[in-house]
Amino acid sequence: MTTDRRPPLSPALAALAIALLLGLQPVTTDLYLPALPLLRAQLGASMPAVQLTMSLLLLAFGAGQLVAGPLSDRFGRRPVLVGGLTLHVAASLACAVAPDIEALIVARTVQGLGLAACVVCARAMVRDLYEPAEGAHVMTWAMSGLGVMALAAPLVGGWLAAQVGWRAPLGAVAAVAVATLAFIAGRVPETIARRQPDALRLGPLARAMGEVLRHRTFRAWAGLVSATYGGLFLMLAGSSFVYMGVLGLDAAGYGMALASASLAYLGGTFWCRRLLRQHGLAGAARRGAVCTLLGGLGMAALGLSGSTQLAPVLAAHWLYNIGHGVHQPCGQAGAVGPFPRSAGLASALAGCLLAVVAFAVGLWLGRALDGSLRPLGLGLGFWSVTTSLIAWTWVRRDGEHFGPAHASAAAR
Repeated sequence: MTTDRRPPLSPALAALAIALLLGLQPVTTDLYLPALPLLRAQLGASMPAVQLTMSLLLLAFGAGQLVAGPLSDRFGRRPVLVGGLTLHVAASLACAVAPDIEALIVARTVQGLGLAACVVCARAMVRDLYEPAEGAHVMTWAMSGLGVMALAAPLVGGWLAAQVGWRAPLGAVAAVAVATLAFIAGRVPETIARRQPDALRLGPLARAMGEVLRHRTFRAWAGLVSATYGGLFLMLAGSSFVYMGVLGLDAAGYGMALASASLAYLGGTFWCRRLLRQHGLAGAARRGAVCTLLGGLGMAALGLSGSTQLAPVLAAHWLYNIGHGVHQPCGQAGAVGPFPRSAGLASALAGCLLAVVAFAVGLWLGRALDGSLRPLGLGLGFWSVTTSLIAWTWVRRDGEHFGPAHASAAAR
């Protein structure tokens, strides 16, 4: 086992780097959402095919983390980050010039592989540099930065789609990826303190995976993150067809609606910082679940009533996103907390579970959307109940077991 001298990285620079890397995910998913109806019409694509541009990206994102996580434990975060960002840039350019829906689906799938390296390394960097409680605070600042990017993405995407066409938002994703690559390559040093020589050997890797998956604290936080993202992904993948097709917004108006939901998420991350100081990780998650449940059940009620009113739909969307803004930083820090020496692997497994959930949601949504609010409402209601139950049971019981007695995988 080799040991590296860890270069200094200030909390502000760390939060900025993590925000950019994690923020690449909403840029990749949100920026092109206002263009989906236009893209579908101009390429003559079916609804299931259009949904594959999102769900296959997420599936590749999940599978890619299972490779990127162990690679980053073995060789370090920096080479995996630079390689992943380079792949993301190339795939983003291919998306912008795709001649048909099939080529776009392939390019988006490759894009998901590059995104996997960025996100898994960002989460692992938090554990490289901080203990779980402190890491959760840094993660809230990073998530606030992510929230700003998520706020801007649909506004920019809606304007570009309306003014230039559906290819312009995909080109903008490539531009953001190029800027992120330049920043990471120029400013962010290696953060891993001790590389794991056995990280890619099948026997030790399988044993380490089993230990992570059996850890109750990991299961609690990974379950919470996956469930809350299930509802968020439902809104990302389906909301353009509801806000524009059912509620009558144009591309720019939809971009503003989605941006307002991102602003609610940003508010949730600020609320999370206060909750962490007062109640700790598990306590923050339990309180955030109140907003999650109210938003999801409100959307379900609107869907069942056949509502076509914008204001109550937005209000339910906002409430869910406030809860998501609490659960994401807590869950992402909590899932890797017990594993200081295998943070990349733990991050990869949590991300893979999240992506599998999102892929399943995308497949279901491509067949369930029927020109009404009902599928979106019932789907969000389901994920809000699931998220809240996990927060009030598993997370409450097992969410803060970070001590040596609970981290045998990290000690080996």
